[in-house]
Amino acid sequence: MDIVFYDDNIIVCVKPVGLDSEQGVPDLLREELGGEIFTVHRLDLNVGGIMVYARNKQTAAELSACIQNGEMIKEYLAVVHGAPPAEGDWADLLYKDPRKNKVFVVDRMRRGVKRARLEFKRLSKGKTSLVRIRLHTGRSHQIRVQFASRKFPLVGDHKYGARDNEEAPLLYSCKLTFPYKGESVSFESTPEW
Repeated sequence: MDIVFYDDNIIVCVKPVGLDSEQGVPDLLREELGGEIFTVHRLDLNVGGIMVYARNKQTAAELSACIQNGEMIKEYLAVVHGAPPAEGDWADLLYKDPRKNKVFVVDRMRRGVKRARLEFKRLSKGKTSLVRIRLHTGRSHQIRVQFASRKFPLVGDHKYGARDNEEAPLLYSCKLTFPYKGESVSFESTPEW
């Protein structure tokens, strides 16, 4: 486990693809650093990248409040099929079907539907394109669904329409920025694609 930073209140680490962010990562962090570990946000099992964990209940509550108030900025890198616009600000209504563990873009608000918003910039263009994404909401499979619904499925994301040989979606949590001890802190990591 690559630990980027830790102190008495937080641990910032790089979650590997294939390790559960709610159980596997905290277990490894407990083994390495001891004490309690509190999960305040999640990454899908098949997604890697930078995450922050709390080491006590007070910090967990503070980080959770940051997320709820939109003060934690989450940025991602993704490789998508096709060439999306040079930049965009997409807002959609998403519905998660719990039986299929799949999310869909829908056209009206109803029970179980949540608003989702992200901004992105295309960094390269071709048969596949590299995009940098800023999440404004943290919905289940949000990036994957919002790009796939516009015919730009993530490379390796077979659940949402990719037809390629990658084993997992090329999606990576590359930067977290949040208020901590009276200042704004940022932590970054780059994928090994």
